[in-house]
Amino acid sequence: MFDNLFNDENRGQVGIGTLIIFIALVLVAAVAAGVLVNTAGELQSRASDTGSDAQAQVSNQIDVVSASGDASTGNVNEVTLVVKKSPGSDPIDLEEMTIQYTSSADSVTLTSSEFDIQDLSDTAVSGAGAVLDENGERRQIVLTLDGTDPNPSALGEGEDATLRLVDQSGATTVYGVNVPDVLSTDVVQV
Repeated sequence: MFDNLFNDENRGQVGIGTLIIFIALVLVAAVAAGVLVNTAGELQSRASDTGSDAQAQVSNQIDVVSASGDASTGNVNEVTLVVKKSPGSDPIDLEEMTIQYTSSADSVTLTSSEFDIQDLSDTAVSGAGAVLDENGERRQIVLTLDGTDPNPSALGEGEDATLRLVDQSGATTVYGVNVPDVLSTDVVQV
C-alpha cells in the first residue's frame, strides 16, 4: 500500500514543469521591468523639458519702459515702445518676437518684418543688434498705425488698444495703449 506513494519516476517531471513556469515568470518580470525603466526615463526627460519651458515663459519677460504716440495728424498713427528684458531673463531676440495688437477696430498679429526695431538713437537694428543681452539695454519698437495691410488703423482721441508681446520662448507681456481724450501735442504718452 505504501509502495505507490513514493514513486520516483513521476517526481522529476513535476520539478521540470515547475522550473519552466518559474523561468517564464522571471522572463515576464524582466520584460516588465525593462518597460518601466524606459518609461521612467522618458517621463523624466519630458518633465525636465516642461520645467525648462515653464521657467523660460515665467522669467523671460519683456518690460515696457515707456510708450509714446505720434499724434501730429490728429490721430495716433505711430506707437513707439521702449523695451528692455526683465531681470533674470535669458537673451531676448526681438526679431523672433510677435506683437498681437487688439483694438475696437483691429485684431492683428505682427511679426518683426511688420514693425521697426531701433536703438535709442532711432537707428534701425537687426541681427545681433536686435537681441537684448544685458538688463541695461533698451530698444525701441515702432508700430505704424496707418490701416494698410497688415498695419492696424490709427487710434483717435480716447481710444485704446492692447499689445501682447510674445518672445521666442512664448513668454507674453501685455501692455495697454491709452490715447488721451484730448490730443494737444504732436507726441503723447500712451
